[in-house]
Amino acid sequence: MAAMAAWKKWQCIGCGLIYDERSGWPDDGIAAGTLWQDVPEDWICPDSGTGKPDFERIA
Repeated sequence: MAAMAAWKKWQCIGCGLIYDERSGWPDDGIAAGTLWQDVPEDWICPDSGTGKPDFERIA
């Protein structure tokens, strides 16, 4: 069995909120283990309202 790739983290450039693929964002219906590429394109930061394109990979 192949090893799982490392989980990545993405940070909102508007407020600094971090989306961690390992944790997901259950409050918005994004299950733990959801890769960033699988987060809906219309998802926005719950703190600043910043769109998904304005998140930067930090880890």
